[in-house]
Amino acid sequence: MPGKDIDRVRARSAWATVKESPVITAIAVAPFVVVLGLVWWLLNGFAAFVLLIILGVVVVVGGKLLN
Repeated sequence: MPGKDIDRVRARSAWATVKESPVITAIAVAPFVVVLGLVWWLLNGFAAFVLLIILGVVVVVGGKLLN
């Protein structure tokens, strides 16, 4: 199945980027961490957890829809 090979190559490339330059990863993740922290601070930990679950579902479903 050629589609699975492409996913492995992308995953390895992404992991190599994280290993080589963690600063790029930190910059990419920073907005998400800030929003999660604000939700935690303004509402509570449960709301932040629910937001985390919802965003995870959106990423998984969005990724499946794009393929």
